[in-house]
Amino acid sequence: FEVKAEEFKDVLKMGRTQLQDAVPMTLGQEFSTYAVMLGEDEERLKEAALLIREINLGATAIGTGINAHPDYAELVCRRLGEITGIPLITAPNLVEATQDCGAFVQLSGVLKRVAVKLSKTCNDLRLLSSGPRAGLGEINLPPMQAGSSIMPGKVNPVIPEVVNQIAFEVIGNDVTVSFAAEAGQLQLNAFEPIIAHSLFKSVTHLSKGCLTLAERCVSGITANRERLRASVENSIGVVTALNPYIGYANATEVAQQALMTGKSVYDLVLEKKLLSKERLDEILQPDVLTKPRPILAARE
Repeated sequence: FEVKAEEFKDVLKMGRTQLQDAVPMTLGQEFSTYAVMLGEDEERLKEAALLIREINLGATAIGTGINAHPDYAELVCRRLGEITGIPLITAPNLVEATQDCGAFVQLSGVLKRVAVKLSKTCNDLRLLSSGPRAGLGEINLPPMQAGSSIMPGKVNPVIPEVVNQIAFEVIGNDVTVSFAAEAGQLQLNAFEPIIAHSLFKSVTHLSKGCLTLAERCVSGITANRERLRASVENSIGVVTALNPYIGYANATEVAQQALMTGKSVYDLVLEKKLLSKERLDEILQPDVLTKPRPILAARE
């Protein structure tokens, strides 16, 4: 997503809120958002990974260490660390570590968080690529396979759909982990097998899903630049950018007339002589529309 954000940094488009035209942005900003959304959870996963490094080997039945050699816990922890390459830690309280599954709940929760964001991103990709003629059609996803036996030439967004379904599974696994952790009683949780099974499935499928999405979908996305530009020029939402220059009343009148007549905001502003063409072009530059900056000084 970071690579695509750089590629699309100058591609102007309309942003949307509640699926309605809002204000302009760049396609690069949209893809940069996906990169940040997913990238910030790298730290959350690292934090969760630290928690599951704590082990209770040597605790025996309930954490008291009965029948275990006094040095067993320390020695086995060290040896397992050498074998796995993971700096494992013996839990400071083995009784607590034997019955508490909080670390697993935390990890599962972070995996769910990633899954939710990933699924939302795939929803966006499917919507932005809808069409090719009767949908938004703002971006093109790499075609993977024929999409229909009855509609010739139809191609479906199968990679995002696969990742959506992986996300649904991970979210369901999190529910399983939560209930299994809650169901433990007294000194031992008897339901750790389903916790481990659910976590292994979530980690495996989510990691493979991310790689598939990156390699077989995101890397090949292209932008329909002219269509995106036209949507900005024809959108009533662009009048928001003119509000500081022509006033709220004029902006409202222009928006209403554009909606009723089908004329563009650009043409109506010139027709009403609210701004000169040079001034209007200056205000509607992509840099001015899509980045926070002081209002351009009036020169008319």
